[in-house]
Amino acid sequence: MIIKKLALAVLLGSVGSQAFAANEFVVEDIEVEGLQRVALGAALTHIPVSVGDQLNEFRIAQSIKSLYKSGHFHDIEVLREGNSLIFKVKERETISEIVFDGNDDIKDEQLQESLDGSNIRVGETLDRSVLTGIETGLEDFYHSVGKYNAKVTTQIARLPRNRVILTFEFDEGDAAAIEQINIVGNELFSDAELLNRIELTYDSPWWNFMAQDRYQKQTLQGDMESIESYYLDRGYLRFNIDSTQVSMTPNKEGVYITMNVTEGEQYKISAVEFMGDMVGYDNTIKALAPLREGELYNAAEVTYTEEMISKFLGRFGYAYPKVQTGTEINDEDKTVKLIVNVDPGKRVYVNRINFTGNDVTSEEVLRREMRQMEGSWLSNNLLEQSKIRIQRLPYFESVEFETTPVPGEEDLVDVDFTVKEQPSGSFTAGIGYGSYSGLSLNAGIQQNNFLGTGNRLGFSINTMRFSKSANITYTDPYFTIDGVSLGGNIFFSEFDAGRANLVAYNNTSYGIGANVGYPINEYMRLNFGLGYKNSDISNLQTYEQIKNFNEVFKDPDDPDAKLNFETYDLTASLSRITLNRGTFPTQGTSQVLSGKVTLPEASDVEYFKVKYDAKYYKPLSRDHSWTFLARFEAGYGNGYGDVNGNDQLLPFWENFRAGGATTLRGFENNTVGPRAIYRRPSTQPGLPGQGSEISPPNQDAIAISRQSVGGNAMAIAGIELIVPTPFLDESYTNSVRSSLFVDAGNVWDTEFNLSDYSTLKPEEFNKIADYSDPMRIRTSAGLSIQWLSPMGPMIFNFAKRLRSEDGDDTEFFSFNIGKTF
Repeated sequence: MIIKKLALAVLLGSVGSQAFAANEFVVEDIEVEGLQRVALGAALTHIPVSVGDQLNEFRIAQSIKSLYKSGHFHDIEVLREGNSLIFKVKERETISEIVFDGNDDIKDEQLQESLDGSNIRVGETLDRSVLTGIETGLEDFYHSVGKYNAKVTTQIARLPRNRVILTFEFDEGDAAAIEQINIVGNELFSDAELLNRIELTYDSPWWNFMAQDRYQKQTLQGDMESIESYYLDRGYLRFNIDSTQVSMTPNKEGVYITMNVTEGEQYKISAVEFMGDMVGYDNTIKALAPLREGELYNAAEVTYTEEMISKFLGRFGYAYPKVQTGTEINDEDKTVKLIVNVDPGKRVYVNRINFTGNDVTSEEVLRREMRQMEGSWLSNNLLEQSKIRIQRLPYFESVEFETTPVPGEEDLVDVDFTVKEQPSGSFTAGIGYGSYSGLSLNAGIQQNNFLGTGNRLGFSINTMRFSKSANITYTDPYFTIDGVSLGGNIFFSEFDAGRANLVAYNNTSYGIGANVGYPINEYMRLNFGLGYKNSDISNLQTYEQIKNFNEVFKDPDDPDAKLNFETYDLTASLSRITLNRGTFPTQGTSQVLSGKVTLPEASDVEYFKVKYDAKYYKPLSRDHSWTFLARFEAGYGNGYGDVNGNDQLLPFWENFRAGGATTLRGFENNTVGPRAIYRRPSTQPGLPGQGSEISPPNQDAIAISRQSVGGNAMAIAGIELIVPTPFLDESYTNSVRSSLFVDAGNVWDTEFNLSDYSTLKPEEFNKIADYSDPMRIRTSAGLSIQWLSPMGPMIFNFAKRLRSEDGDDTEFFSFNIGKTF
C-alpha cells in the first residue's frame, strides 16, 4: 500500500495545475483534508515538511510514508494548488466494540488476549490488513484440536463518527473422530498394550463417556511421549518413533493415525558415576539415586534421581541447581554408563518475604505460619511447608508464592506470597425437614478471623423441634509465640429427646469450659481441656437398658422428681493433620484421637469416652479435580467405679448416635442404633373371688420402641469419589464440591446381653434384636454437593439406603443453608 502511494506521489509530480510541477517549489501553506478523529496538530507532527521548505519528489514520498507510519490512515492523496500542499486522507476506523459469537472451545478472555498482541482492542484504530492473519491463526488452532471444518469470519459494522463494531463469527463444528490408530514396527509389546498407555482412543463403547476419541494434536504429542517413556523405562534406550502420519477422511470428520516405531534392544547400566560439586553431601546424594549397576536402564528412575537431588539441594539454599545425566552408550555389549553431573549453583538467601491479597487478615497472622525465615538460605521445602500452613487456615481460598531475584544481587531473592481471602465470618440460618423430626431451624454467628487476628469468636443460637441451645466460644490459636492456643466456651441447652427420634426424656444443661493446646511438631498437636456441666434430667421413660441406672440415682420418696447431675470433666486430644487445605482439601490425612473422663469424687457420674476420627484424601488426577476420600470414625464409652455397690455405666444422654448428614447420610438423625425395650408383666385369671394374678417373668410381654436410645460403641466409615462438578466453570473449583459416596456404620451397646431375655416365649424373644452385635451395619449411597455460596455454606445430599434394620427412618434428600458476611 505504501509503495503504491509513493508511486502515486511521483506520478502526481508530472500532472497539470492541480498536481505537482516537475520542478521544486517553496511551500507557502499546508492543508490536511478528511480529518474526523485525528486532530490537525497531531497529523502535522507526522508530516516532515514545514511552510517555507523547498519541496521535491523525495520529500513528498517521505511525507506520505510518515503519515502511514502514524497508523491513523488507510488512504492518503497529495495535491498541489499553487504553492499550497494539500493532503487528502481517509482515517482508519476506530474499534467501538468487539463481539465474539459462536466460540465454545475458546473463552472470550483468551481471544481478547490473542487480539491484544495484534493491537486489536476497543479504542484502537482498525488495521484491516491483520484481520486475515487473525482468522487464519484461529482456524489453525481449531485444526490442532481436530476441528478441521471450523471457520472464522470477521464482520465489520459501521457506526457514526468513523467507528465500527468488529464481530468474529465462529463456526466451530465437531472435532474429527479417530477412526483407527495403527502402530507399525512393534514386536515386543502388542498394539493393545501400547494403546492402553495413551489417552487417544477409538471405537469406544457408548457408555465410556470419558473416552478421548476426538483427535487433538497436543494430545497425540503427549501420547507419543508416553509410548516412548514406556520403552525407555524398560531399557530400550534406542527406541524411536520414526514418523507419524495423520490422514483425514474426505469429509474431514474422521482421522487415521499411524505411528512407525523402531524398538531396538534392552540396555543395562554398566556404571553410575557422580561428578561436580555435591557441597559435602556426597554419600547422601549417592544414596538418593535408585540407579544400580547391572540393572536395566530406566528413564523414569534417571529423571527421579535428578529431581530428588535438586530437591535435596534446594533444602540447603541451592535454589537453582543443575542436575543432568549424561550417557555413554556401548552398542556392542548393550550397556550404558550413566554420568550424573551436579552443579548446585550459588547458595541463595531470602532478602524479604512479602504478602499481597490479605486485605482483612493482618500480616502477623501470615508471618507466624512461615517456616521460611528472612535472612536464612532459601529452602523450597520450608516454602512449601509455609504455603500449606497458610492454606490450612479456613479464611484463605488459595495461596501462591514466587521468588524474585533482588536486582544487582546474585545470591538474594524476595519471596512474594499472594493469598486470596474467603469469607471467614458467617451468619448461619439452617433449615431442615425430616419425615419424623419435622422442621428444624438454627441461627448463629461465627467469625474464624476476628478483626483479622486469626482468633475465632462464635455465638450461636439454635432452635429445633427437639432442642434449643446457646453457645459462646473464643479461641486464640497463638496465645504464645510458640503456637500454644487458649480458648473457652459457655453454653446452655434444652434437649427433648422424644422429638429427636430418641426415647423420651428432657435434659436441661449449662456449663463452662477452657482448653489449651500445644504443638508437638509441624503436623501434630496436643490439647487439654477442663469443663463443668450441670444437667437436669426429667420426664424420663424407664426402659430395660437404663433400669439399673434409674434405680441407683432416683429419689425413692419421689420417683418422678428431676435427676440432677454435676460433672467435672477432663478432656484430651492428639491430632495429626497433613491436609493441603483447610477448606475442601484434596490431599493428605487428618487424624484425631480424643478422650473425656469425669473426675472421680467431684462428679456425680463417673464415666469415660474415647473417640477416633480419621480422613484420608488421595488425588487421582494431577489437577486434583478427581480425588478419593476415605473416612473412619469410631467411639467407645463406659462407666468406671461404682455407686452403692452398683457398677457405673455410661449415662444414657452421653450415648453415641448415628444418622443424618454428618454421620450416615440417607438415615434420619439419631435413628441408627439400639431401640428401647419395654418389658411388661402379663396377668392370668386367679382363683374365683381373688382377681387376676401376675404371670411368671418368662410370660412377660415385650414392646420395642420406634425411637433409638443410642449405644456406648460406634463405628462409621465411608468412601467418596470427589469429581468435577458438571456444567460448572473451573473458577468455581474452590467453592463447589461434588462427590459420590457410600456410607456404612452402626451404633451398638456392649453392655446389652440378649441372653437375659432367653427365658421369654419365642414370639416375645424374637422381637428383640441383639443390640450388642456390631455387625448390624447400615449402608447408603448417593450424591453430595457442597457450595460455599455468597449466602454461606450449602450442603445438598441425595442418598438411598442400601441396607437397614427394622425401625430405621430414612430420608432421600437433606440440605442446609447459611449466610456469610
